[in-house]
Amino acid sequence: MPVRKVVETAHAHVTWRDYLELCKPRVVAVMLLTVLVGMGLARPELPSLGLIVVTLLGVAMAAGSAAAVNHVMDRHIDENMARTRGRPLPSGKMSAQQALLFAATMGTLGIGVLALWVNPLTAWLTLLSLIGYAFIYTMFLKRATPQNIVIGGVAGAAPPLLGWTAVSGVMEPNGLLLVLIIFAWTPPHFWALCIARKEDYIKAGIPMLPVTHGESFTRLHIMLYTLLMIATTAMPFLTGMSGILYLAGISLLNLRFLQWAWRVMHAGDNRQIPMQMFRYSISYIMLLFALLLVDHYVVFTY
Repeated sequence: MPVRKVVETAHAHVTWRDYLELCKPRVVAVMLLTVLVGMGLARPELPSLGLIVVTLLGVAMAAGSAAAVNHVMDRHIDENMARTRGRPLPSGKMSAQQALLFAATMGTLGIGVLALWVNPLTAWLTLLSLIGYAFIYTMFLKRATPQNIVIGGVAGAAPPLLGWTAVSGVMEPNGLLLVLIIFAWTPPHFWALCIARKEDYIKAGIPMLPVTHGESFTRLHIMLYTLLMIATTAMPFLTGMSGILYLAGISLLNLRFLQWAWRVMHAGDNRQIPMQMFRYSISYIMLLFALLLVDHYVVFTY
């Protein structure tokens, strides 16, 4: 059977699971947690259930749209990477046109939900975040500079601010502080993965830091950004946004993160340790935001 016919047949059997995979549901789930925490921290009282639902729905759809665009733009890169070649586009399950139509529909609906039922500021910030990740980061920064994660991290750090503005209707310093925390966390989180998957990035021709500057340089910068992150995560307590419960919890989490950064610095050619740090960093950011939320409501309850 001709290759074109095989691909057309594959496209005819696209399932809802393929569309769900386009949305990067695990990544979006972490984002939505930070959105929810941003909503909770914005005011002493609980947001209404209706506002929570429409905000999470709108942001989830916009994030899924950005992820789908990322799949399309990176499909030729994904073909060369072991962890991504099974995705719907490089595997031939779906065409780029199908994915783009899905992305356009999801993005339009998501921004529309936020504009109509949340507020215009949140809709505009979400749109800017979508453009920043799907186009500026994916199409340009990712291929242009080893600092792509640092520069493009602003777009990925926006979700808690979206939750904050959904409740408050304005940008406030503490909402921006939540953005700063994710911004500082992103480089050590992602560079650990880059070390573990360095050969994949070499094959794909992506100028990630371990590829362009070597692993020793990257390990040092993981440690430096970890120290910056630790300083940043102390700021909610120092500014009075959070209390002693948060400080105790984040201190323990930071000690463990610092231990992983130290181990990665001295891991040599061991690829398992950076991957383990990457996995811990995901749990870390989720627990950090959970601590912020619990501390907030414990304080305002008692």
